[in-house]
Amino acid sequence: MSGEEAPDGEDGSGVVRRDRFSGGPARSFLSSLSADERIFAADLEVDRAHVLMLAEQGILADDTAGKILTALDAIEVDGHDSLPDGEDVHEAIETAVIEQIGPEGGKMHTARSRNDEVATCIRYRLREDVLEAVETTLALRESLLEVADEGRETIMPGYTHLQPAQPTTVAHWALSYEGAVRRDTKRLLDAYGRINESPLGGAAFAGTTFDVDRERTAELLGFERVIENSMDASSSRDFLLETTQVLSTHATTLSGLAEDLVIFANRGFVDLADDYSSTSSIMPQKKNPDTLELVRAVAGDAAGGVQGLTTTLKGLPRAYNRDLQRATTHAWETVDAVAEASEVAAGAVATADWNADVLAAEAGEGFSTATGVADLLAANGLPFRTAHEMVASAAENGGDYDALEAAASNVLGEPLESFVDPAAVEDALDPAASVASRDSRGGPAPEAVADQLEDAREALAADEATHAATDEALEHAHAALREEVNAYV
Repeated sequence: MSGEEAPDGEDGSGVVRRDRFSGGPARSFLSSLSADERIFAADLEVDRAHVLMLAEQGILADDTAGKILTALDAIEVDGHDSLPDGEDVHEAIETAVIEQIGPEGGKMHTARSRNDEVATCIRYRLREDVLEAVETTLALRESLLEVADEGRETIMPGYTHLQPAQPTTVAHWALSYEGAVRRDTKRLLDAYGRINESPLGGAAFAGTTFDVDRERTAELLGFERVIENSMDASSSRDFLLETTQVLSTHATTLSGLAEDLVIFANRGFVDLADDYSSTSSIMPQKKNPDTLELVRAVAGDAAGGVQGLTTTLKGLPRAYNRDLQRATTHAWETVDAVAEASEVAAGAVATADWNADVLAAEAGEGFSTATGVADLLAANGLPFRTAHEMVASAAENGGDYDALEAAASNVLGEPLESFVDPAAVEDALDPAASVASRDSRGGPAPEAVADQLEDAREALAADEATHAATDEALEHAHAALREEVNAYV
């Protein structure tokens, strides 16, 4: 986002780079001012906290601090588009302050580098973006839990390798994704904890000779702690990489969910709401799952963001390098795309209609209850491998009761009734009975699903509380900073 530290100017001309570096054909290539609009508000807050700390430490006179803080308020009202030309938003804001109040405005940069300044601004803004992403995962989990609650006894086919495997329920399917998204939520919250550390006061990388209070600026900006080593504070971007990786993981979860729904819609298992579909420009009978196809594609974009950021950061020496100006864009683009995809997925899940009759008819296709029959035979004394062989033989001949009887005679040399009650076999062949029998922990039986739903709701409530408390802490810090500023302006 910004370049490394240069000597302060006090005359308002070429505030940061000075006349020697004020022109040339590479100026536009070096500039990040347009892209920095995203951290415009963050930079103003970081400036305010820094100026307040300087005044409290006696490094800056109170009246000078008041003038600078008043100028920052005016700049905020005018907006990013009103900033003078500059290499980045940090230089442009400082220049604007100097234009308003004169050379004294240059004192706002005392005991600070643009290196620690930009690192702080990125973390400040990224906290908000990650919390918004967390909120979309919570909404998606809520949608999945609603589907699960309604679909406890809605039998559906389950697949491996896209082949009919075993019958299950819509609830069991939905909870499988809720568990994955729950882990994505946890990963985002964990990443947030490492974002929420203040680099401010690290200066260019070697600290400062001024008696700054780094804990105070961290407090004013709502950071949980200070990054101790000043070189680490100003130059590290591992928090960006971690966040982008976590978002990529969530995008991969979303892609799997989207793929399932696309396939289910194709097979008539589910009807997607019109708001999450589209029609063909030439074929009016078509109803296409376009939004979910785009959700699926975001996983590729996110993986590209991880690769781009990793490549940018790979092999960078300490402390600051201008390559870092190109690093942050990967994180911004990824968090925007993945949060939007997560929100769309939540809406698509919440508004979809499941076709219970079609699902029930398909649940027993492909002899999907074969494993249950083999389990039944094994429970009645047959070695599982022998039972497996017998049931596989029956599958080749239709997979019904008659096929099982014939297989028993061929494989076992005895009637099927010699090993198992015929009524129990009939139950094992029935998809609903098969599902009901799978009541082990985490299984699809309604009582097992009820336990999973209870656990999932408790986890969702806990994560919602954590999100709300974290968001409230940021709001409190923002309000407290504003109150401190008001004492000077």
